[in-house]
Amino acid sequence: MNPNKYKIERRYIDKRHNVRPGTRLTSGTPGFLVAHDTGNPGAPADNHFTYFQNLKDRSASAQVFIDDKKILEIIPTGTGQDPAEKAWHVLYNVTTDNDRFGDDANDIALGVELCFGGKIDFNEAYKRFVWYMAYCCDKFGINPMTHIPSHKQLDPSRKSDIDQALSTGGKTLKNLIYDIAAEMNVTPCVPAVTLMPAAAAKELIDIYVSPAWYAAQKAGDATGMVHFHNLANNLRVAAGLPVVDGEPALPQGKLFKSNAQEIIFRWLSPAWYKARAACKPESMQHFNNLANHLRRAAGMPTE
Repeated sequence: MNPNKYKIERRYIDKRHNVRPGTRLTSGTPGFLVAHDTGNPGAPADNHFTYFQNLKDRSASAQVFIDDKKILEIIPTGTGQDPAEKAWHVLYNVTTDNDRFGDDANDIALGVELCFGGKIDFNEAYKRFVWYMAYCCDKFGINPMTHIPSHKQLDPSRKSDIDQALSTGGKTLKNLIYDIAAEMNVTPCVPAVTLMPAAAAKELIDIYVSPAWYAAQKAGDATGMVHFHNLANNLRVAAGLPVVDGEPALPQGKLFKSNAQEIIFRWLSPAWYKARAACKPESMQHFNNLANHLRRAAGMPTE
């Protein structure tokens, strides 16, 4: 794709807990993208910068606003020199994002808003929106076919975006996803991925994930129990194993990038450093191999 097709303007709102807490995404780089529209017909990107710069009475924000003239990042996304930061674009008590992607959208995803209506030229805004999404997918290794939900998909009882904006230009979410794939010059299908070895998945579940689930149960942490249950099932799917008490959140052989990063940073990296301190090169290699199985399943580069 052409990484210089449009200019990205970066003009950040001030750090305040209710709009820009200033904390990095838990996943480091974005794990997925949420397609929003502003729900504010006729208001361009600059208006939304002003609104969130002055917002005091509630918590809400998104990282990016796109109209027919500009692509404006008001909170760092990782596309520039500043690391990606959190924004408040999906309610925390919504669980669809956790079920599909292993964590909360605010913590591991970018919220990208399409400005529409009024005097905004839909076609020009849409072209910039498609390009920006494609640019982020290309930069962060995100699969547009599986990792760009709409806000409506994550919170269907409350939200209708991005469908309401797309409909004004005769587009659907499916059109958007395929147009993003075309902008990236990739075939719009989910590529085949080699299954993670079943033994590796079972080891990760038995040694790390299951004990974490039992610890959460002992602590009365229902949210943690659900998270570790889903994490174990996602590992089973990555290895082609049947899930337990649930439905697969991903196609067989796939793993969420955020899942891979969590397991590596939470358990495998500390184990690797402990093995290095104990001068156990075979153990170091073993933990590195496990990490690379996770990276392959999540479509990340191996190390």
